[in-house]
Amino acid sequence: MQINLSGLEMILALLAFLGVISFIIAFYVIYRFILLYKKTVDQNQITIETIQKNKFEPKIVVIGGGTGQSVFLRGLKHTTKNITAIVTVADDGGGSGALREDLGMLPPGDIRNCLLALANIEPTMNEVMQYRFSDGALKGQSFGNLFIAAMTGLYDNFETAVYKMSQIFAITGKVLPVTMEDINLVAELENGEKIVGESNIPSAARRAKSNIKRMTLDKENAKPLDEVITSIKEADAIVIGPGSLYTSILPNILVDGVVDALSSSTAPKIYICNIMTQPGETDGKNVVDHVKVLLDHAGANFIDYVIVNNEELPVGVFERYAKDGAKLILLDEKQRECLGLSGIACLEQKLIEIRSGYIRHDADLLSNVVMKIAIKHSYNTDL
Repeated sequence: MQINLSGLEMILALLAFLGVISFIIAFYVIYRFILLYKKTVDQNQITIETIQKNKFEPKIVVIGGGTGQSVFLRGLKHTTKNITAIVTVADDGGGSGALREDLGMLPPGDIRNCLLALANIEPTMNEVMQYRFSDGALKGQSFGNLFIAAMTGLYDNFETAVYKMSQIFAITGKVLPVTMEDINLVAELENGEKIVGESNIPSAARRAKSNIKRMTLDKENAKPLDEVITSIKEADAIVIGPGSLYTSILPNILVDGVVDALSSSTAPKIYICNIMTQPGETDGKNVVDHVKVLLDHAGANFIDYVIVNNEELPVGVFERYAKDGAKLILLDEKQRECLGLSGIACLEQKLIEIRSGYIRHDADLLSNVVMKIAIKHSYNTDL
């Protein structure tokens, strides 16, 4: 029996056939898409689990001394465990200076503060270590300083004493004195006067009403610890500051070999500028002036980033500091242009934390900025 189909019926039959074929193809495509999607999800899950298991924690080196460094370290230890604090040993005032003179040891004060900032100990123990005697022969002396002195006497080596204390306090990272040599700071003022000793410099400069022209060490060829140079070379990011420009930061830069290590390192070098000028040290200096002092003493442009606060101070707090001659350090367009021409990137952010009427950097905010730079640089390097 022969079936004759009209032209319309043939077209409809062909369309029906093509529809079935299209359905089969669509089903196959959807099936393949589902398989691909599932595979992608599984791979992403594996990647996420790998990242979580092997969380990238960049190696951060922090160079400085004084209160600013230890405050910053308290925030940084919550973002990475790979921290190396390189600390000045040019301090010659207060309890540290007394132990340095009496026992011939390196000054323990800044080392102690960094150890405690990175320590994982009970709050009570932290209070004990920071306790200062108020009477007797030990008046003004910190128990923590005495602890380091005792450990130095026990092991007959300051470096070993710091290492052992790091173990006792279960610190996050490590703390290194920049050098094991007995060094003193020497400041030459613009009027030609020379001042010896970190603790004497700001007050003498104020009395003389003369700015600091140049800083040197009384030992020109003071050698750094080998571990200091190694840490700089292996760092994912290097932070200079925050801290007193002339008496906390420069003493590290002036140690022989440190600038060469900084210059040859491929890690981003980040300078954290102070929030306020420091009477007797940085009177009248802006951000560019701070950077210029660093680079002039180093003899090389090794800075890649400058982190600057851009938040104004409350009137009451500002007045307290203004009475001592301190001024807020802020960037303007001319400074931004100047730093840009030098190849230095500026990062401006609200970074002020006020406690009991005193200003300081917000350690958590500052740490986040540094970590973003370190991670960005590490990923770009990997690529």
